[in-house]
Amino acid sequence: MARDMSDKDIMKMELEQLQIEVSTPRIAMSKTTPELVSFIEAASAEDPLIKGVPEDKNPFKEKGGCVIT
Repeated sequence: MARDMSDKDIMKMELEQLQIEVSTPRIAMSKTTPELVSFIEAASAEDPLIKGVPEDKNPFKEKGGCVIT
């Protein structure tokens, strides 16, 4: 996509993105950290990366092996 655009068009897109980022409201870490910690603790019971995946529901478990006789 960028190959089809002129340098002026690319710079215009970059400027628009920077204007969006500058207008994004900022919140202090001291306010957001407790909220983030409580969210993570509340969701940790269902998190498969922490809890693990049951063997019967694991889509990556090998279904069976090849037996050579």
